[in-house]
Amino acid sequence: MKADKIRELDPKELAVQLKDGAEKMFRLKFQMKMGQTDGIKNYRTLRKDRARLLTELAARKTKEASK
Repeated sequence: MKADKIRELDPKELAVQLKDGAEKMFRLKFQMKMGQTDGIKNYRTLRKDRARLLTELAARKTKEASK
């Protein structure tokens, strides 16, 4: 997910995206451990998306605190 799209999401949507991403990462990690898939590229993408979401949440909290 691009950073521009993340900035447009409301806080509830961000929380939903974080939860979904964490669930997908868990499943993919489990599948990789069991040898069922070669999901390294997908796992990296999910990790980066999650980091973008967390960064946006932190920026919003900082912005709210400075008001």
